[in-house]
Amino acid sequence: MTKTQSLNKIKAIIWDWNGTLLNDLEQSIHSMNQMLEKRNYPLLEKNKYKEIFTFPVKDYYIRAGVNFKEYEWDVVAMEFIDNYRSNVAKSRVHDGVGEVLKFLAGKNMRQFILSAMQQEFLTETIRQRLDAGVFEDIVGLNNHYAHTKLENAFLLIEKIGLPKNEILMFGDTLHDFEVAEAVGISCILFSGGHQSRKRLMASGALVIDNLAEIKNLF
Repeated sequence: MTKTQSLNKIKAIIWDWNGTLLNDLEQSIHSMNQMLEKRNYPLLEKNKYKEIFTFPVKDYYIRAGVNFKEYEWDVVAMEFIDNYRSNVAKSRVHDGVGEVLKFLAGKNMRQFILSAMQQEFLTETIRQRLDAGVFEDIVGLNNHYAHTKLENAFLLIEKIGLPKNEILMFGDTLHDFEVAEAVGISCILFSGGHQSRKRLMASGALVIDNLAEIKNLF
């Protein structure tokens, strides 16, 4: 959503998971660096990562220096996923997530998760960290490659069954904003995830730096 739009009509919130509710930034960078180091590529530090991370993720790998004339995409992608599966156990939700979810539930907000993570893995990581019962539905992809979640967004909007001006998406990437725009709903972006505040601001969306700010918006 833009800074001038009202939240008064919002009745349902679609959350992104990775980077938005789950603080997995360090684990994601480490997983990528394990793969890069194995191939003698330069490693990423946080600021560079937040400037190059994008969807589709193959474009991000190219920006990170991976030469797909030398390495097969499927091999590299699955190696990252294997690394991430090992490392993500160390991740936790962002500070204040439980409080914010409870606050919104108290406002009778319907809450959903829409993620580019593989479905079973998504459900598993959520249930290990939160009461998944707060979410009316948890929607991931049926593969690991995170090409797009746009098709699932259209299906979820239809399932929610509310007017689009009553649905809001929270995400941490320009891809979340693009998905929200494509399906016709508002979007707020969080700078504590996988892309820099500067990049997010370029979208024109409202950008918050702390999830606790959400309580002041409703």
